[in-house]
Amino acid sequence: MIRLGVIGTNWITDQFVQGALESGEYQLGAVYSRQINSAAQFAEKYQTKTVTIQLFDDLELLAASNDVDAIYIASPNSLHAPQSIQMLAAGKHVICEKPIAANADLAQKMYQTAQQNNVVLFEAFMSCHTPNFKLIEQKIPQLGKLTKAFITYCQYSSRYDKYLAGENPNTFNPQFANGSIMDIGYYCLASAVSLFGKPNTVNAVGQLLESGVDGNGSVLLGYDGFEVVLQHSKTSNSYLPSEIQGEAGALLIDMISIAEKVTHVRKGKQPQDISLPQFENRMRYEAEAFAKQVKCNTIDEKCMERSLLVAQLLTEIRRQVGVVFPQDK
Repeated sequence: MIRLGVIGTNWITDQFVQGALESGEYQLGAVYSRQINSAAQFAEKYQTKTVTIQLFDDLELLAASNDVDAIYIASPNSLHAPQSIQMLAAGKHVICEKPIAANADLAQKMYQTAQQNNVVLFEAFMSCHTPNFKLIEQKIPQLGKLTKAFITYCQYSSRYDKYLAGENPNTFNPQFANGSIMDIGYYCLASAVSLFGKPNTVNAVGQLLESGVDGNGSVLLGYDGFEVVLQHSKTSNSYLPSEIQGEAGALLIDMISIAEKVTHVRKGKQPQDISLPQFENRMRYEAEAFAKQVKCNTIDEKCMERSLLVAQLLTEIRRQVGVVFPQDK
């Protein structure tokens, strides 16, 4: 049983902990928050007569705890690298929410720290671990020669109205290494890299908000013989599925982040829903993948290469669009 500690007490941490416990691989043992009352409130729902959950408001004490094997980090993007490095250096395995770091250099340092301390670092990108995403990978060869792909994730942010009202939420604040491409746009980019590998060319455009981050944008990835268009936005909704086109047919994907539904369209035939059943909490799949690496005490090379490549591409996309974070300087 992996003794799990968490940094952050927001809804995504709650969802991950539920998925982790459902997997049967973990026991929640520690909760960190800047406010100890927040840590206590989060831990209360998981407290049982046989499980004692330690509460922390000091990261040094959490890192020094001998009762924690692994840490899940769901703090603001700007804190991913420093907090991960601190935990990795203390001998803790780390599963860090996507994006793994504010820029490519920091991502590289994180993996170097993990390797130097013989522990696992894992980026919490759930999409590629779901059954339907793996099905997409299997079905792509049946499309024949690829011609185009369109991957989209556009969702009006629940924080955007606050931003328009003059507030400064983390979601649209460069101090926290945020913005559209670093948030939901990440799913588009990481999905493309998972499916097609490293692109030959990258061309990005985006609409900058006054805060300095992108509210929405598009990215064109060039591959040998085909291109992939990424569409992302936190300032508007889209109702289009993602699509992978080939000379022999196409795949349509609803909600690329969780691959909710996959439709196979063969040339000259009726569309066929080929979706597989999936756990309601898709984060369970990434929790299981992380647990497997922790048990082997080995970083999955494919996962590491994808994380580092995506970090490099995110850094280049921001450079082209003009989004600069304090961590870049």
